[in-house]
Amino acid sequence: MVGVRRVSPMARAQFQVLIIPYRIASDGEPEYAIAKRSDMDAWQFFSGGGEENEAPIEAARREANEEGGIPTDLEFVQLDSIASIPVNNFAAHTEWGQDVYVIPEYSFCVDVRARDLFTSREHEEILWRPYEEAHQLLTWDSNRTALWEVNQRITRRLSR
Repeated sequence: MVGVRRVSPMARAQFQVLIIPYRIASDGEPEYAIAKRSDMDAWQFFSGGGEENEAPIEAARREANEEGGIPTDLEFVQLDSIASIPVNNFAAHTEWGQDVYVIPEYSFCVDVRARDLFTSREHEEILWRPYEEAHQLLTWDSNRTALWEVNQRITRRLSR
C-alpha cells in the first residue's frame, strides 16, 4: 500500500535495569517497595529493558513510571551494583546474535517519599517492607545485592 509504513516493535537494548523505590517511614527507618510478579511466584523490584537507543537512566525512569507510576522527574541514583543476566531469560536474545551470552543489569534507587505506587499488569501486589523483610522476600540475588547497597547508602546518610 502506498503511504502506509509498517511500524516494527521497538528493538530491545542489550541491558536490563533494576529500580528500587524507597521512602523513610514515620519511625525514621527506610522502607522498600517490592513487587510480586504476575507471571511467576517471584518478588522483585521494578525492572525492564532499554528500548532502542535509550541510556540506562532513561530506561529506569520509563520502567519505574510504567510499572509503579513513579514520576520520571524524581532523582534516580545509579548504584554501583551491576549484575550479569543470561540472555536466554529474554525473548529478544535471538536478535542479539550467538556471541551475546549475558547482558548487564544496572541498578538505580529513587526516593518516592509519601507517593502511592500502583501495580501494572506485570505485578499483582506491591509491599512496603523494611530492609530485613524485603531482603527475605526477594527472589533474585541481584535484587538482594542492590538492596544491601541502597540500605547502606541510606542508613549512613541518616546517621550523619
